[in-house]
Amino acid sequence: MLQRILALILKEFLALLRDPRSRVVTFVPPLIQLVIFGYAASYDLSQVPYALYDRDHGGAARELAAAFSGSPNFRLARTLTRQAEATTLIENRQVILVLEIEPRFTAKLLSGEPAQVQLLLDGRNSNTAQIALNYAQDIVSGFNQRWSAEHGLAEPPARLIMRAWYNPNLESRWFFIPGVVGILTLLVTLVITALSVAREREHGTFDQLLVTPLRPWEILIGKAAPAFVIGVTEASLVILIGRFWFGVPFIGAVTTLYLGIVLFVLAAIGIGLMISSLVVTLQQAVLGAFLFMVPAVILSGFATPIANMPRAVQILTLADPLRYFLVLLRSLFLEGTPLALLAGQLWPMAVIALVTLSAATWLFRHRLY
Repeated sequence: MLQRILALILKEFLALLRDPRSRVVTFVPPLIQLVIFGYAASYDLSQVPYALYDRDHGGAARELAAAFSGSPNFRLARTLTRQAEATTLIENRQVILVLEIEPRFTAKLLSGEPAQVQLLLDGRNSNTAQIALNYAQDIVSGFNQRWSAEHGLAEPPARLIMRAWYNPNLESRWFFIPGVVGILTLLVTLVITALSVAREREHGTFDQLLVTPLRPWEILIGKAAPAFVIGVTEASLVILIGRFWFGVPFIGAVTTLYLGIVLFVLAAIGIGLMISSLVVTLQQAVLGAFLFMVPAVILSGFATPIANMPRAVQILTLADPLRYFLVLLRSLFLEGTPLALLAGQLWPMAVIALVTLSAATWLFRHRLY
């Protein structure tokens, strides 16, 4: 029995690796997607174009304007002389923010009076506007503190001191890259297993496989083993690139990480084999994998918190293995969470793997007979 399964596994590896197109599809697109996600998928903003409308031209106004122009987050695109220009620039998307400093700004500060600074934001992209507003508020707050210290003004009675744990620089890349590990691992594993049986049927070699002494569950093991090896290898490669190329810290236990990878890959294989056992052509297999992949990513909490979803949708996410794997990855990368605290993410993936692999075996046998 073991010899028959090993022969089928060897045959699957040869069929996959001898085809140049299969080799390229298996390894190149995930790496390209990792690079794209790593550099493009970010909540951080840099060189935000803004316009300055300085109605004071005093020393304090120039100091505040210099704080904005010296920030790496902002880029001065235009200096205004009239209020009407601000509306035109924002409407034409030439700037995201307009900084307006009121007349007598310097005089009011020197006399101890409060002075006003107006920020006009392009709110069509609310996420970008909110991030730009946070950057601007930080600059104005820093200006206030420096001005108070230089002119001997009393400090506010209470000061807010913020510390970001696990990601002190608030690098959104540190949040995205571990999530990309899960998405690319799911993508590669799902596609390989979903196409395995469909490829045999379309090429006409599936009937030849049925006349061999192999039992249905042995065929499934032979189909699943190459996907398991490639899935674990792909996950390892993406993790190494994220750690050493993008500099995302990893402070957890490697053994816990690979326990999670194994369970997640088995769950993905089960889902892929279920799709493969139901379809007849490669086109149907690709559509089936796509039909599962997109909702799985949306429901995983990769970009939007699950807690913000409706209650019915939150219940639906419980069947998504990517949900648990992303929590495990981010906890191990950034927090170094021990195995005992991650058990709540591991056993659901094990249950999903058991259910999907069992269902795939039943469907495969049912479709054969």
